Amino acid sequence: MSDNKIDQVRQLARDKGVQFVDLKMLDLTGRLHHISFPIDRLTESVCRNGIGFDGSSYGFLKVENSDMVLVPDLTSANIDPFRKRSTITMFAEAHLTDAARTPFSQDSRVVARKAEQAMKDAGIADLSQWGPEYEFHIFEEAEFLSEANDSAFGVRSGERFYQNAYHACNPFDRYDDFRDEVCALMNDFGIPVRYHHHEVGAHGQQEIEGWFADLCTTGDHAVLTKYILFNLAEQHNLKVTFMPKPMLDNAGSGWHLHQFLMKNGTNIFNDESGYAGLSEAAMFYIGGLLKHADALCALTNPSTNSYKRLVPGFEAPTVRTFGRSNRGAAIRIPSYVTDPQFRRIEYRPPDLTANPYLCAAAILMAGLDGILNRIDPIEEGYAPEDAPSSTARQADFLPRSLADSLDALERDHKFLMRGDVFPEALIRRWLEIKNDEINAINQRPHPYEFAMYFDF
Repeated sequence: MSDNKIDQVRQLARDKGVQFVDLKMLDLTGRLHHISFPIDRLTESVCRNGIGFDGSSYGFLKVENSDMVLVPDLTSANIDPFRKRSTITMFAEAHLTDAARTPFSQDSRVVARKAEQAMKDAGIADLSQWGPEYEFHIFEEAEFLSEANDSAFGVRSGERFYQNAYHACNPFDRYDDFRDEVCALMNDFGIPVRYHHHEVGAHGQQEIEGWFADLCTTGDHAVLTKYILFNLAEQHNLKVTFMPKPMLDNAGSGWHLHQFLMKNGTNIFNDESGYAGLSEAAMFYIGGLLKHADALCALTNPSTNSYKRLVPGFEAPTVRTFGRSNRGAAIRIPSYVTDPQFRRIEYRPPDLTANPYLCAAAILMAGLDGILNRIDPIEEGYAPEDAPSSTARQADFLPRSLADSLDALERDHKFLMRGDVFPEALIRRWLEIKNDEINAINQRPHPYEFAMYFDF
């Protein structure tokens, strides 16, 4: 913390008549939590030593006792537009209660920064760049219940289209004004927006495409974008969900991540003479993603619902491969990119049931492993016909269930531990939490099971 930064926040508070400070942080699985306090409590001591909280309630597994502290990140301060009383909101990070206030190694924001540091320490690049696509559904009604003798859900949209609704125009696109409001608020938070539009799903599916930022900032933007959408939907009496597959036979929602690496101001993924304009480093990066794709799914697609999206027929990535303009591949190389400084790949499997920091950090660690070990993408995944030295072989599919992904992560996670980026305790805790989710689902009768089996 610098004295200059706290002075800037205090000046913002005076200019805006701020009464409260709100600290926000994700728990391990990606749910947002917050704590608020009066602005006069934002002291140098609080900024340095933090505010105590119960770390076990955030899902952390730690040897120490559960007492931890939240330390504000003053660089992330913004005015919160959804609080009735003027409030400054900012991210916080979990620290231990030792004298040094050591950052907690399982805090996902800490993991994200350590992943970028591992990239720098390896001498590969000095900056990673991430361009996210936010896909989500808007419903006018959403109801669900799960009791011992009663289980049901219902989502309803006022939209109806004969075929796909991709880039549908108003008045049939009912939520373009709503997306305008969302994007304006994103701009207020410093979140760059490339464009927004109606997506393929005929019942309220939307997309907002962001622009490039570093890994930790991209995670921050994802958290704030969801926060904006949920709160604005509440004001409009609408329901927003990032569930990958909220409806049968409707397109699913992902969090596609465009990405490239920079060194000394140059995009190291670019090579005009390479396949699809990609450099050798980019191809090895792809090789790392393909090699570890099954394990990655445990962090990029960490819900049972995720695997209802990863099925053929809906432009969802299902095949462990790469190629130009191929939306069924795990890795698409956009063919419309003409500026070499933005030469990139798109990793398509993720969705936003993920913790965005852990998701992107895991992807980066897999890519770094590919570069460091010169992993051939053609050997690791089914290659497109136009790839160099392509040989025909059976396509490998991504995992078909969360259980399969967790098994893969159990077998294959050493690449995540390079530089102690992902602590073993975090991985073990993740496996425990997600297996508990699977068990909870498996124990409950499903409504469709009644249609299939009740009259046997």
